[in-house]
Amino acid sequence: MKILAVNAGSSSLKFQLFEMPEEKTVVSGIVERIGYDNAAVIFKYDGQKFTENHQILNHKVAVDMVIHGLLSREIITSLDEIKGVGHRVVQGGELFKESAIIDDSVVEKIASLNDLAPLHNPANLTGIGAFREALPHVIQVAVFDTTFHQTMTEDAYLYAAPYEWYQKYGVRKYGFHGTSHQYVSQRTAEILHNPKAKIIVCHLGNGASICAVDGGKSVDTSMGLTPLEGIPMGTRSGNIDPAVLMLVSSKEEKTYGEVLDELNKKSGYLGLSGFSNDSRDIIDGMNRGDYRATLAHKIQVKRIADYIGSYYVYMGGLDAIAFTAGIGENAPEVRRDVIKAIKVLGIELDEKENQKRGEHMISTPNSKVKAFIIPTNEEVMIAREVVRLEK
Repeated sequence: MKILAVNAGSSSLKFQLFEMPEEKTVVSGIVERIGYDNAAVIFKYDGQKFTENHQILNHKVAVDMVIHGLLSREIITSLDEIKGVGHRVVQGGELFKESAIIDDSVVEKIASLNDLAPLHNPANLTGIGAFREALPHVIQVAVFDTTFHQTMTEDAYLYAAPYEWYQKYGVRKYGFHGTSHQYVSQRTAEILHNPKAKIIVCHLGNGASICAVDGGKSVDTSMGLTPLEGIPMGTRSGNIDPAVLMLVSSKEEKTYGEVLDELNKKSGYLGLSGFSNDSRDIIDGMNRGDYRATLAHKIQVKRIADYIGSYYVYMGGLDAIAFTAGIGENAPEVRRDVIKAIKVLGIELDEKENQKRGEHMISTPNSKVKAFIIPTNEEVMIAREVVRLEK
C-alpha cells in the first residue's frame, strides 16, 4: 500500500510517498516558500529532480500542487492508491503518549498545545487540515516528536522550579527529534544484535539534540520544554542562565520576547562565529584559522561531550554512540573531535572510516564503546506508524 509522510512547516511542506510494508520510497519532495509568488515545488523520483515555480499563497494550495504533481507525473494513477497520510507534529505534550488517528478531537488537543510550540504546532495543524480536506476518506495519523521521550522518569523530565508550574502549565522537559532518535537507536541495536543496548544518539543538524536510550527506551534527552534547551545549534544558544534575558533586556531596552528570539535565531554557530549558522562554513572558517569559528566549534563539541558523559553515568554504562542528521552524517571533523573529547570512555576513532559516509562503524574494532554513522529516516518511522494504526 502507498503511505504519504508529511512534515508541514510555517512556509514549507515536505512529503515522501512510500510503498509499504517494503518501505520503498516512490517519490519525495518539498514545497518551499509557501505564501510567496515564487514558491518552488520539487519532486524527486527515478533518480531525477524536477522543480516548478508557482504562486502558492497557502498550505491548501501547496497540498493541491503536491496531489496534482503525483497525478500529472503519473506517479500514481488515482488518489485511491494512497491508503494513509502520516503527519509530523512537533509537540504532543502529556496528552499524547503515542501516535494518534486524527479526528476533530485530536485536532483540538493538538491546538491546545500551541503555547508549548507556537512556531511549529500551528503549521503542523495547517498541513493536517489541508490533507484532511484533500483526502477525506483515508486514515490520517499524527506522529509526535515528543512521544518517544514519554518514557523518561520524573527525575529526568522535571525542572527544579515551583512544582505548581508543572501542575498548572505543563512546565517540564518534553524533548524533540523523537522519531529520529527512535529510528537511529533501533537500527543501532539491530547492528549490535542487542535489544538491551545502552545507546546515545547524537542528532546533529541545524537543530541538534542528544538522547540516552536504554533498552529501546528514551531515558533522557537534551532538548526541554522547547527545542532551545540543550547543546548549541545552528542559531540556538542551548543551555544558558535565564538571568541573561533580564540583563540583556535591560541593557538593550528589548522585551524578554525579543531577547528570547535572539537566543533562538541569532545564537549558536551564528552568534558565536558572527557569519554563519552552517556547520560547513564553521569548519571552513576553523581550517583557515578564524578565531570565532574555531570557538563556535569547540563550544559545541564540549557541550556534546558533557551530555554524553552525563548520560554514560545516568545509564550506568554505554554500548554505542550513533551520529545522525546533517552534521552528524556529513561532518567528520565534528565526529572526530567529539570522540576525542570522550576517549576516556574507551572509544577509539578509526580515522579512515570516519571519512566515509553512509551507515557504518567509525570506531576501531577493539573499542569498548562503538561509534556509528546511522543516517536517520524520520519519514519511514511516520509511515510505519500509519501502517500500525491502519490495521
